[in-house]
Amino acid sequence: MPVGTKGTVKGLTPEDLREVGAGIVLGNTYHLYLRPGANLIKEAGGLHVFMGWDGPIVTDSGGYQVFSLAQTRRISEEGVEFASVYDGSPHIFTPELTTRVQEDLGSDVAMVLDECPPADAGREYHEESLQRTARWARRCKAAHENTDQALFGIVQGGLYPDLREESLGLTVEIGFDGYAVGGLSVGESREGMLKTLALTAPRLPAEKPRYFMGIGDPVGILKVIALGVDMFDCVLPTRLARHGAALSPEGRLNLKNAKYRKDFGPLVPGCPCGACINHSRAYLAHLVRANELLGHRLVTLHNVRFIVDLCRRARREIGAGRFEAWSRAWISRYEGSDQAGQMS
Repeated sequence: MPVGTKGTVKGLTPEDLREVGAGIVLGNTYHLYLRPGANLIKEAGGLHVFMGWDGPIVTDSGGYQVFSLAQTRRISEEGVEFASVYDGSPHIFTPELTTRVQEDLGSDVAMVLDECPPADAGREYHEESLQRTARWARRCKAAHENTDQALFGIVQGGLYPDLREESLGLTVEIGFDGYAVGGLSVGESREGMLKTLALTAPRLPAEKPRYFMGIGDPVGILKVIALGVDMFDCVLPTRLARHGAALSPEGRLNLKNAKYRKDFGPLVPGCPCGACINHSRAYLAHLVRANELLGHRLVTLHNVRFIVDLCRRARREIGAGRFEAWSRAWISRYEGSDQAGQMS
């Protein structure tokens, strides 16, 4: 899911997203609540109308900001008190408020309010946190009134297998339309993340969507798909583009590298995105080095298309019963070429 934090996937129009095949986008409740405000968006007809996107939208609950803005918030049983990143004004997110805000935004999938502890938090804190997240989840479900909007629960518990099992049991017992694995990709090792996910994802209800919060690199995507994940989001494809990096089957292409100054081939031969069809690596490298907005936009268009196409291909390989072998070969090619490029 491309991330549209403030009601826009950075650099792309809704028409761009439809053109590259994106089927769903993610909005950020924390930022949209603060600016322009959920009431204004509701008055406009909801987030779909406001941003001109007619596909599905997922909104998070603001729980990740509980983790990422640790210096400006205080957690209690009632909710999370925090200072606005825009003007420092005080606010409090409760399970009831974040549920109502997401209903006002009119998203298709809303997330419960959860706490996402840092990777280095101790066991005792993780245990206390997962219990609080479960209590908040019950309050979110009780407050949720929009039957046309799905509500997803979130499993926490850090890297502790027994705590993950405890959180999973509590969350599934409450009962939601889908389930997310949270509290990963927050500073732990990739090995620890995958090991924890391997213990968690297969035990979630098979008939409900499984959502991994916060992964967007090609190899990571294929590895979490292999473990049973259906949905994932990350700002990585768009963030890489703003730093001049393009995704390819041979790894990341750093367009600031001098070797692309006179490279008149496409970013990825055969890629149907507008950047690859109409422009050369040399031109895109020039735009990136000159810090031109068009360069950021074109590379973003390519990177999002690359990830969408990778997921589409993964679905085909799963359907054909070839995913494991295909994924292994794809990752080997990507990592081998990427490492070779970094060494050079």
